[in-house]
Amino acid sequence: MPLLPRAARAALHFWEEPCISGTKGSGTVFFSGCSLSCVFCQNYEISHDGFGKTVSINRLSEIFRELEAAGAHNINLVNPTHYVYAIKQALDIYRPKIPIVYNSGGYDRAETFKELYGYFDIFLIDLKYLSTDKARLYSGAADYPEFAKAAVLECCRQQPECVFDSDGIMQKGVIVRHLILPQGTGEAIAVFDWVRENTPSAYFSIMSQYVPCGRAEDYPVINRRITKREYEKVLSYICESSFEKVYFQQRTSADGQYIPPFDLSGI
Repeated sequence: MPLLPRAARAALHFWEEPCISGTKGSGTVFFSGCSLSCVFCQNYEISHDGFGKTVSINRLSEIFRELEAAGAHNINLVNPTHYVYAIKQALDIYRPKIPIVYNSGGYDRAETFKELYGYFDIFLIDLKYLSTDKARLYSGAADYPEFAKAAVLECCRQQPECVFDSDGIMQKGVIVRHLILPQGTGEAIAVFDWVRENTPSAYFSIMSQYVPCGRAEDYPVINRRITKREYEKVLSYICESSFEKVYFQQRTSADGQYIPPFDLSGI
């Protein structure tokens, strides 16, 4: 990726958690490139193939302003890890009066977050694996669990409480996401337990939207959607716990139609 940010879409997005998308949509900027190499990525076109358009820092600040003017509940930066310093400069030029969301795969350095303290109101961050073997096999990053756990903890340090407005739209806080993979129920339960025990102030979002994309066909275990039995096993475990700060995704979300069109809209 170039030094300046490259993006593939900037538009109102309605498929995040209800407290993020609300009724007006989340002002989402989809950046190109990624710090991970997930073989099953649903945004493979932009994360691996690099589709997008390079924009100046001034233009990025204008995009923030335009999304805010369109009525967005927030500015939602998807996959910002490798452009954080350009994003910081753009926010220095224009800081929207709505929350700024850091929407990441979780392979982030906690030290980077510390240097950016005060720039992000909401962290929407993945905890994909606690297993180093799965992290190595599916994302090319055996050290993912180490970095992702530290990143989540730093997010919770910066935003220790979840705050919502009168319409239920999040203003500050942390949501930790986990995508259930085929044959991944044990991993999903382990991730949930870690979040419940280590970040009790954060919300947990369990996602069932997995659809084989990218190079998933080369990995027979994950070359299918999750089953009803797999999904219900994880949900049953979570529901039997005393943890209530949870978002559930319907299995019907496992449909390619929910993948946004990367057509340079708004760029």
